[in-house]
Amino acid sequence: MPADLPPTLDPVAAERWAARALTASPWLHEEVARRMGERLDVIRLPVQQWADWEPVRGGLDGHALVAKRYPDAKCFWVSAQAGSALAATKKEAKPWWRRLASGAPRERVEHVLAPPDASVQLVWGNMLAHHVAAPQALLAAWHRALAVDGFVMFSCLGPDTLKQLRALYGRLGWPAPAHEFTDMHDWGDQLVAAGFAEPVMDMETLTLQFESPERLLAELRELGRNLAVGRFGALRGRDWRARLLAELDQGLRQPAPGGPLTLTFEVIYGHALKPAPRHAVAGQTHIALDDMRASLRTRQQNSRRS
Repeated sequence: MPADLPPTLDPVAAERWAARALTASPWLHEEVARRMGERLDVIRLPVQQWADWEPVRGGLDGHALVAKRYPDAKCFWVSAQAGSALAATKKEAKPWWRRLASGAPRERVEHVLAPPDASVQLVWGNMLAHHVAAPQALLAAWHRALAVDGFVMFSCLGPDTLKQLRALYGRLGWPAPAHEFTDMHDWGDQLVAAGFAEPVMDMETLTLQFESPERLLAELRELGRNLAVGRFGALRGRDWRARLLAELDQGLRQPAPGGPLTLTFEVIYGHALKPAPRHAVAGQTHIALDDMRASLRTRQQNSRRS
């Protein structure tokens, strides 16, 4: 069973990154959101309400794709940074006259810290979980938000991410450039431990190429920060940055010294269902009224389908 906390992730650094206000979404997160959205094609469950966890970080274009798929559904926009979230939506929203001209309905969105319990049929969590210091608490929050038979879809980075950069830092004797990311099988175990059923996990490897080390570093800063517990604890100087750029330029060009700088990103995708609660058989059993109602609704729906 995986540990409650990722062993190489600094929780204080993770909290600071989560508190950082963003008004734009990283390009890679948008691309992953598009790919994850394609996986919704195989899921036919109805969605009346859904929740997007930290959509500015996960991808505003990706949010729009899901909203377009479920045009009549209400969305709970879950964000700890309400101010930056509202600024981002205003920045991305079409002017009212363009919405009227296109005939597109206005999305029903409510900005919340957490959705009401058992209120949504879909939880969408794109490229968030690998930055969280307490992943089991995040999965528990997703589970609480979902109604029975609702489902979660999420993505995150896997352990092969930045393997070229990790190797380079290792050869130079430097601390790790990032904390270690959780394996997809461990994510599956954590989903089951959180009460989800039928978890499906898969992964793909994306290879990004950069013309210069400066552009590579800019891309990495958009994606996050080094949250490793063993990272260098002080400020770096100009001489170190110059050496870093030189080492990147020399060590990451593939397949030949004149080629582009190359980095690998392992992307993990997962989805799982929230099943009806199971009641243990004992001499005396206490069942919450909400759980009993959920079980009765599920039985009635199953009987109508059969």
